[in-house]
Amino acid sequence: MKSASRYRWFVVAVFFLFMLLHQSDKLLIGPLTSQIMDHFQIDEVQMGAVATGALLVGAILYPIWGYLYDHFARARLLALASFIWGSTTWLSAIAPTYPAFLVTRASTGIDDSSYPGMYSLIADYFGPAVRGKIYGILQLAQPLGYMVGLLIATLLSGVVGWRGVFYITGSLGLVLAVVIFFGVKEAPRGRSEPELQNLEQIGIYRFDKKIALGLFRKRSLILLFVQGFVGVFPWNVITYWFFRYLETERNFSSDQVLFTMAPAILVLAAGYFLGGAAGDFLFKRTPRGRVLVSLFGVLTGAILLSITMQVPVENTGLFTALLMVTAVFIPFASANVISTVYDITLPEVRSTALAVQYFIENGGAALAPLLAGIIAAQTSLGNAILVICVAAWLIGSVFLALTARFVPEDIAELRRQLRERAEAELQAQAAPEASTELRAAQQTR
Repeated sequence: MKSASRYRWFVVAVFFLFMLLHQSDKLLIGPLTSQIMDHFQIDEVQMGAVATGALLVGAILYPIWGYLYDHFARARLLALASFIWGSTTWLSAIAPTYPAFLVTRASTGIDDSSYPGMYSLIADYFGPAVRGKIYGILQLAQPLGYMVGLLIATLLSGVVGWRGVFYITGSLGLVLAVVIFFGVKEAPRGRSEPELQNLEQIGIYRFDKKIALGLFRKRSLILLFVQGFVGVFPWNVITYWFFRYLETERNFSSDQVLFTMAPAILVLAAGYFLGGAAGDFLFKRTPRGRVLVSLFGVLTGAILLSITMQVPVENTGLFTALLMVTAVFIPFASANVISTVYDITLPEVRSTALAVQYFIENGGAALAPLLAGIIAAQTSLGNAILVICVAAWLIGSVFLALTARFVPEDIAELRRQLRERAEAELQAQAAPEASTELRAAQQTR
């Protein structure tokens, strides 16, 4: 048991490293934006199209990745995703013209949609009571990856150029593909669920079209899907445009950008874990707990960002302090949304469910960088960031409030289905000759 416990933390460590380096590569486009725009002689709208292209490709491929993860070994597919990450980043590094760069950078979106399988596999290593914290730990890698990308861009781009930076991060993707392929093992689907974890054997439950279509009859899941359409607008706007906003509208030097964003990103990273831990804490007391934490984080982030963006340009200290406070609450919903999706879906369709969630999120958010570029061209980047972020969070809060109303019923239904599944497994083990029929009948319920 101790060996198994240690191994599952090894898997977390590998996936954390994967997310850290992958996010570094993905988010490098932010701090390198000005260099790339100068190199290709393009404006904000054209640069916004680069970001939107990758997001659109990722959004389109989410359902495909989800389907594959629910059919085949997730660990092997994650190794493939890492290989694609390294390869496409190399292609974007050698692109000689803006059109070629637009296409090759869009191709990096292929692996950006590979995360549902990772979260699904982790769900089979850790039970629902602690998933929020585990996902919070993993998602620390996103802002930390942002900071690593910032450091790489700041320290190395002047030496090796923006192309050289992409060569480095692409190579790391190829190395991690090997680590995941040989080091990460598949886990039985549903093994960590309380109703199933004490069974000596667990049946193999595969993707079922009927069960997958049933996802769209869960009211809380539908509301999360709708909320997701606007929920990631703020993250993508901040990711792709905030560095340029600091440089051009607040007149920050490169060093000022680094010393402002580095602490803010560290605080943002802590917010992922704090949000996940708070969600786990409240979830033990009410099935609405995770959604209520998400709602609190969204509303608080909207209020604090509005205050922060109104600070006068000359008051750098107050701006930085408020930015750090705001950063704590912005990611509160992230780990809790993932955990809630898994709290209401059967193990064999979880990758598909989260892939649909991310497909909708990125389908909407893919428009965000381009929309921000259009608004910025007409007014200012600061105005674009503020309007898009606050509007998205306020709209999302309405749907989160509605989700909190319905989620207890969907959670209770999943627990009932898993109890029935456990009973079927026990009967199958007691009467082996009936195991196939019992499991088949249980899976179609």
